[in-house]
Formats: sequence, C-alpha cells, structure tokens
Amino acid sequence: MYNDIIELHKDAMEGAISHLEKEAKKLRTGRANPALVEDLEIDNYGVLTPIKQVANISVPEARQLLIQPWDRSNLEAVEEAIKNADLGANISSDGIAVRLVFPPMTEENRTDLIKILGIKAEEARVGVRAAREEVWKEIQAEEKNGNLSEDEKFAGKDALQEIVDEYNKKIEEIKKKKEEETMTI
Repeated sequence: MYNDIIELHKDAMEGAISHLEKEAKKLRTGRANPALVEDLEIDNYGVLTPIKQVANISVPEARQLLIQPWDRSNLEAVEEAIKNADLGANISSDGIAVRLVFPPMTEENRTDLIKILGIKAEEARVGVRAAREEVWKEIQAEEKNGNLSEDEKFAGKDALQEIVDEYNKKIEEIKKKKEEETMTI
C-alpha cells in the first residue's frame, strides 16, 4: 500500500533531478555548450520560439558557438536574444550566422559557477524533501484511516527514506561531475 503512495510521488523527485541536470548544462564550463543558448526564445512570426527550433547550433571550437538560423530573417532576433542573455561572450554576426566566442575562464569565474551549482543542487534537494513530506503525510493519513498498520507505516517511512537517499546521492553525483568539469582547465 505505501509503495503505491511512494510511486505516485516519484515523478516529483525525478523532476527535481531532471531540472538540476538541465540547469547544470546551462552553466558555462571551460567549453562552449549549445545548452547555453538553445532555450533562449526569439519572436518568430509573433510566436516566442526557442532558438533550437529556428537555428542550427554548433561548436566549431572549444570556446565558440555558431548559431545559423534557417530563415535569415531571424538572424537579428537571435542576436538580440543572445545579447539580452548576457552570457559573457563576444558576439559577432556575418549576415549568415551569429558567432559567440567565450573568454577563457578565470579562477574567480569557476568559483562563482560552483556556488551557483551549489544553490541549484540545494533547490533540487528541497524538491526531493517536499515530495518526501507529501508522501509521509499520505502514509500517516492512510494509517489514521485504518488502511495501514503502524508497522506498515514505519516500514513505509524506511522505504521512503531509502528512496530519498538514492535521489540525494544522484544530486550529489551530478553536482560533483559538474564541479570537476568546471574546475578542469
């Protein structure tokens, strides 16, 4: 019975993990990454559209991104969106594509990114904790209603804590991997 309740809320925990992974990809490391710009939105014929849906994004060199809109009329909008995102890159346009050249990372940049990553990881842990609290409330309610015995309630609590520990371990692994990536010169 408690397993069903836990399964119902696993999506929230998975959501916290996938959100952290997505946010970690957006953090700039020593290498250029299309994730830095692909979700920036432009006005495409009156509809806000992510750049990844209107342009080809490539990494010609380790510290460069090349964004080539399929429709050249979107070039100016792409360039404007990138400028507004304030990515800390030098932006140039040749009439066909927008080129972003990222300066080398300094030690200070790297430490700032690790602090931001720590904040994002804590947000993910908060999401997992919120899901845990929701499951625990439901398990307690089921016990009050007589659908679970007290032993089953505490077995559910232990099973829930095991799952929460697994998710916290995943969060820590994502954080550690990104920290190593960021500190690598």
